[in-house]
Amino acid sequence: MNDITTKAPLADRRPQSFTLHGTTLTDDYAWLKADNWQEVLHDPTVLPADIRAYLDAENAYTESVLGGTNSLQRHLVGEMRGRIKEDDSSVPSKDGPFAYFRKYREGGQHAIFVRTPRDGGKEETILDGDALAKDTDYFNFGDASHCWDHTLEAWSADTRGSEYFTIRVRDWATGQDLPDVLEQTDGGVVWCKDSRSFFYVKLDDNHRPMQVFLHRLGTQQADDKLVYEEKDSGWFTHIHESASGRFGVIAGGDHETSEQWLLDLANPDTPPRLVAAREEGVQYSLGDRGDELFILTNADDAIDFKIVTAPLQSPSRENWRDLIAYRPGVYLIDFELYARHLVWLERANALPSIVIRDLTSGNEHSIAFDEAAYSLDTHGGYEFDTTNLRFSYSSMTTPSEVYDYDMVSRERVLRKRQDVPSGHNPADYVTTRIMATAQDGAQVPVSLLHRRDTALDGSAPLLLYGYGSYGLSIPASFSTNRLSLVDRGFVYAIAHIRGGSDKGWGWYLDGKREKKPNTFDDFAASARALIDAKYTSAKRIVGHGGSAGGMLMGAVANRAGDLFAGIVAEVPFVDVLNTMRDDTLPLTPPEWPEWGNPVTSEAAFRSILSYSPYENVAAKNYPAILAMGGLTDPRVTYWEPAKWVARLRATMQDGGPVLLRTNMGAGHGGASGRFDRLDEVAVVYAFALWAVGLATDAGPA
Repeated sequence: MNDITTKAPLADRRPQSFTLHGTTLTDDYAWLKADNWQEVLHDPTVLPADIRAYLDAENAYTESVLGGTNSLQRHLVGEMRGRIKEDDSSVPSKDGPFAYFRKYREGGQHAIFVRTPRDGGKEETILDGDALAKDTDYFNFGDASHCWDHTLEAWSADTRGSEYFTIRVRDWATGQDLPDVLEQTDGGVVWCKDSRSFFYVKLDDNHRPMQVFLHRLGTQQADDKLVYEEKDSGWFTHIHESASGRFGVIAGGDHETSEQWLLDLANPDTPPRLVAAREEGVQYSLGDRGDELFILTNADDAIDFKIVTAPLQSPSRENWRDLIAYRPGVYLIDFELYARHLVWLERANALPSIVIRDLTSGNEHSIAFDEAAYSLDTHGGYEFDTTNLRFSYSSMTTPSEVYDYDMVSRERVLRKRQDVPSGHNPADYVTTRIMATAQDGAQVPVSLLHRRDTALDGSAPLLLYGYGSYGLSIPASFSTNRLSLVDRGFVYAIAHIRGGSDKGWGWYLDGKREKKPNTFDDFAASARALIDAKYTSAKRIVGHGGSAGGMLMGAVANRAGDLFAGIVAEVPFVDVLNTMRDDTLPLTPPEWPEWGNPVTSEAAFRSILSYSPYENVAAKNYPAILAMGGLTDPRVTYWEPAKWVARLRATMQDGGPVLLRTNMGAGHGGASGRFDRLDEVAVVYAFALWAVGLATDAGPA
């Protein structure tokens, strides 16, 4: 590791104290949260000067420390870009007389939305992301949705990184936008059957999606009709089109409970109709087929979910009837409904499969693969009355493959294989899986990728990635970017820890609220298992996680930092206690079911206080740490990593360095362009290489 000669910034201590449940805590760095943070989301230039000066100083320090890797970073970007097919396109998806798809031009950063006649012909372009982005530093598409008569395209974009999307409507015939402009939305649109009106969700001043409106073309947003308003600030509301296209679905909920309403797209002035009233702890999602609803739910203690049916005219809970029964250990992830078939994605023993049921005969069959670890997903489509299912498959060694599958004949047609222009031979790599034993005996799957010629004698550096929250699983899928580490001798590992749903919904429940420490212990156990199996050794591991996975990184740095050479925490949720006690922040009320409410519950307060990375920084040695934030991030606000770094630097005894890199023009997702994003990946990988002493300008070994 390089010697550090530049002096790190030291943030001012401006103590603020608060007392909860008889405990008084002092926060020296609370001032880094701007009083006008809501305005900053809309306009980053209004950030107070003292905060901006501190963030700029931290960025300069990070650049001074990692500046010696700039040539390496450029090399990494060149490699990663060389693996991207620049003039790529998606597989066209048919709808009525047309087939719609996205493509990229060579050198282009953003998607282009196009269509052709259904069976081929001249291509029409409706949205050119590169042209739309040319006058803004940040540009991110939200939704793009054509209306029922195929004459108009509703589209949305965020130009700040703050996830406030503006909706516009473009005419396919003229290529021009209509006068309609809808601000401060979540970006989604559901068209009504008349092709002259649509539903959308508006965000409130606290960035919460609480209201559904009906907009008629040619009218002002101020005149839009409010059709639904959620009163519980802990619930978020979104909309989507139902399986058959007959309804718009208002889907509301938090992390434990859900409720859905149906909007008649042929009669948009009809009030929304409730499907089943919310019951605490009961989650459900639905599809429609004729006069019947199909519902995926955890009702009746079906922890890993089941599928029930209900009559459309009386769909409340008492009328639900089991169709696909709950099977412990087999997690039903999601489903798609077609005119004659039901398709669901399930996971057992941490491996996914697709199951198809003929709704007439009741016969079922499945699609699965035989690699040790892989990713499988269905793609859906515009058409309901079809026997075609589109799905994709990849593994950590196998590039993504997209198939069309006939659900009657069972014929499988490869429609696209991911092209790696610079070349990729899967035989040069190995993907496998080991099981790590957690301190309570739980068996934690760990997926691995390495070159076949990598020596597995404990000398290899290793990047260990983890997330472990909200029931999200991390698929063992293909990534061209990872090859830049793996080709330099790294082992790349994914720890499928509790808090995710990799081994079922119970795996998630065993890593939330008071059981959250299981997530951190599983990650440390994974690191130790990899050391014991000679994939790596202590102080040769770099931990990596983002958002809630960044919280994982902060907790692991506090609890098991001696195992790691480096920690990368992207947009890290590290100030858990202070965020969860501030109900004005965008995500706080909806997050209480996930973490607990420390204001109303002393047990939740004690639990969060015991692991929150910010409060548990100690006078001890820490590994090198790179924290990355975004100034306009509404999910994990910029001050979380800033405060954490300030406290680490003021408290730790030795180790480090501790670096903060804030993107002053982006939010939670980082840079918006597909190539600009590579610059940020290169920083992460250069830091990882630097942390284990391999930050040379040379290419792969």
